[in-house]
Amino acid sequence: MMDWTDRHCRYFLRLLSPHARLYTEMLTAASLIHGDAARLLQFNKEEHPVALQLGGCDPGMMSRASRLGELQGYDEININVGCPSDRVQSGQFGACLMGQPELVAACVAAMRDVVTIPVTIKTRIGIDDHDSYEFLRHFIDAVAAAGCETFIVHARKAILEGLSPKDNRSVPRLDYSRVYRLKQERPDLTIVLNGGITTIDQVREHLSHVDAVMIGRQAYQDPWFLTEIEQVFHATPVPGRHEVIEQMAVYIEHELAQGVALKHMTRHLLGLFNGQPGARLWRRYLSENAHRPGAGIDVLYSALGKLPKVA
Repeated sequence: MMDWTDRHCRYFLRLLSPHARLYTEMLTAASLIHGDAARLLQFNKEEHPVALQLGGCDPGMMSRASRLGELQGYDEININVGCPSDRVQSGQFGACLMGQPELVAACVAAMRDVVTIPVTIKTRIGIDDHDSYEFLRHFIDAVAAAGCETFIVHARKAILEGLSPKDNRSVPRLDYSRVYRLKQERPDLTIVLNGGITTIDQVREHLSHVDAVMIGRQAYQDPWFLTEIEQVFHATPVPGRHEVIEQMAVYIEHELAQGVALKHMTRHLLGLFNGQPGARLWRRYLSENAHRPGAGIDVLYSALGKLPKVA
C-alpha cells in the first residue's frame, strides 16, 4: 500500500472501522535512520491500534528503526517480505527476502531485543519457481523460531522478474488452501490471510480457517466495505457517509492550517460514495478542484453538494 495508507488515509479509515488494525505504508529502515524520522512516523492518536511496516534487511538498522517506531507509539512493527517492486528488490528487501529466511530471522531477533511490542511479518506464499508449500513452511518455521508469532500471508506468490508490482497483485493465482494448511500445521501461530478479499461471505469463509483477514485494495477502492464488516462482525452502529465527511472536514481544516495541501487528503475519499447516486460527480469535482492552488474546505463541501442527501 505504498503511497496509499498515509496518515490521512488511516484517519479516514478509522472513522469507518473502529476495530480494524491499521498499517502504515512501507517505510524503509534507512529512511527513518538517515531521514526525518519524526515527520515520517507521524500519526494521529485516533489511529490506534496502528502498525508500522518496515522494509529492510540489515538487522542493526531494522532494530534501530523498530525502536524509533516504538518510541513514537506504534502498537506493532511489521516487516515487509511481500513487496515485489524492482526498487524494493534493489535494496534487498521485500518479497526477495523469502529466499533468505535466516536473514529475516536475524532481523526479527534483533528487533525483538529492543522493543516490547509485537514484531510481525507480511509475506507471500512463494517467489518465482520457489512456490511449493514446503518452501513456505521452511520460511515460516525459520522466522517463527526467532520469535515471530504473527504472519500475514498474501495468498499469491511474487514473480520478481518480468511482472510489474500492479500485475503481481492479480496475475499469480490465489491459493488460499496453502494458507489454511499453514494454520492447521502451525496452530500456535497467528495466521492472517490477505489477497482478493472483496465480500463478507469471503471473510466468513476465511475466518473459519485462519485467525484474521487483511483487507487491502478493497478497503481503499470501496472504503464503505469496512463498515459492512463492522456491522456483521462487531455489531457496530454505522454512521452515514455525509456524517463521515463532516467528521473528516474537521480533520481537514486542522491539517490545512498546518500547511497540508487539500489534494493529499481528499484523494483518499474518492471511493466513499461508490455505488451511490452522484458518486461520479463527487469523484470528478474533487479530482478537478482539490489540486488547485489554495484549495480549501469549500471544495469538499461543494463536492458534497453534488450528492443527494440520501447517499
